[in-house]
Amino acid sequence: LAQVATVGCGCEPRERAGKKQEGSMTARYKKSRHLRGQISNGRGRIGKHRKHPGGCGNSGGQHHHRINFDKYHPGYFGKVGMRNFHLIKHGKVIPAINVDRLWSLVSEQTRQYYKENTDKAPVIDVLKAGYMK
Repeated sequence: LAQVATVGCGCEPRERAGKKQEGSMTARYKKSRHLRGQISNGRGRIGKHRKHPGGCGNSGGQHHHRINFDKYHPGYFGKVGMRNFHLIKHGKVIPAINVDRLWSLVSEQTRQYYKENTDKAPVIDVLKAGYMK
């Protein structure tokens, strides 16, 4: 593949000077050689081959390219949802633990004690272990 550098507005790729690329066409067989001397070089007088006739990049998405944007990129324009001005991403994290793992938060000694004394239940502070739910 040819190395590409950008020129001008950054839209047009240009091959770097250097060795001839493999698979590239010989200059004397190119269409431009055949069209030498013709006024418009096969591009037409009326439409004219200009640099960016539709605009650079994504221009015209709400104007002359609207059909394409609506058809192939629905939802590209506009806003979605409610604004949150000071968004703290870790503010909604709630570490959870399953009920079957609750006994792993207390020591083995405590577990043995409550296994024998079933008349009262232990109070396990999950917040102290780093869980909130």
